[in-house]
Amino acid sequence: MITSKQRSYLKGLAQKIDATVYIGKQGLTENIIKEIDNGLENRELVKVKIQEGCLLKPKETALQVAPQLNAEFVQAIGRKFILYRKSRDNQQIVLPSR
Repeated sequence: MITSKQRSYLKGLAQKIDATVYIGKQGLTENIIKEIDNGLENRELVKVKIQEGCLLKPKETALQVAPQLNAEFVQAIGRKFILYRKSRDNQQIVLPSR
């Protein structure tokens, strides 16, 4: 579980990155979950964008995916959401202390 201070730090980092995973009309497929998982392992912080044709709601989708991937929900804005998970082999982000 991350603290509000850590969440705020991650929000700041997320502003500088572009969405790397896009959810389209097919919705939340197994391949999308694998893509998010790979992104979390490689970058630790993943921004996901839900395309116009998709009826999913960002926050609900993020809260559904996060526990499946052992990730932390950081933020949902508009049609985007951000997830964080500390990488096992490729740690790049050092969170502020609690």
